[in-house]
Amino acid sequence: MGIHNTAIISKDAKLGEGVLVGPYAVISGDVIIGAGTEIGPHCLIDEFTTIGKDCKVFSGAVVGSITQDKKFEKKRSFLEIGDNNVIREYATINRGTAKGSKTIIGNNCLLMAYSHIAHDCRIGNNVVLANCGTLAGHVVLEEGVIIGGLTAIHQFVRVGRLSIVGGCSKVVQDIVPYSMADGHPAKIYTINAVGLSRAGFTDKQKAVLKRAFRIIFLMKLNIKNALLKIEEELTMTKEMAILIDFIKSAKRGIAR
Repeated sequence: MGIHNTAIISKDAKLGEGVLVGPYAVISGDVIIGAGTEIGPHCLIDEFTTIGKDCKVFSGAVVGSITQDKKFEKKRSFLEIGDNNVIREYATINRGTAKGSKTIIGNNCLLMAYSHIAHDCRIGNNVVLANCGTLAGHVVLEEGVIIGGLTAIHQFVRVGRLSIVGGCSKVVQDIVPYSMADGHPAKIYTINAVGLSRAGFTDKQKAVLKRAFRIIFLMKLNIKNALLKIEEELTMTKEMAILIDFIKSAKRGIAR
């Protein structure tokens, strides 16, 4: 382990093989850091935080600090971060609010400078949160989501898999999977064609999704009738089932 002599590390912290800790970093007790992870200068890794293998935490990041939720009762809550994540300068990530609750971040995510993840969020694998992107509590970003810089997402909002939200957007309702969204408040424009191609979707799969989007967003049907029309007219592929299930389970409604 390469640990700078100015770093302050609790005797109760557990550091894996090959962990590097930079100057003036602080690592609290009840922290677990996986092998090969690098903690940069002036970082704070607060208590009850687990960071996986081969992550990179850049200068000044604050990871695992207590929630800003006024309901926080100083009970033990957690932050769990997976493997191969990059957390850039001055990003902040809070642990859960209620006793035993968790903020969870998957694998292979990029959290850019000054981004913020609040209490009890769930971040899937391969997510990008650009500079100054801000998540309120209980936000869910599913696999492969990209959030543009300076975008703010309301508490309890879900952003569906393989969707992209443009910079400076205000997101107050759920963003359906496979979509491109932008605006203040954010609205859906079309499918995320480039992202879907990168994920291996065929032209046929994209065409079916685009037809579904036309029914949902352009035909001026209510959600119930739009879903009925989709189920009657379109092939029920795996991705179509994911889209329909997401819409049916939306508690805040979907951006239209």
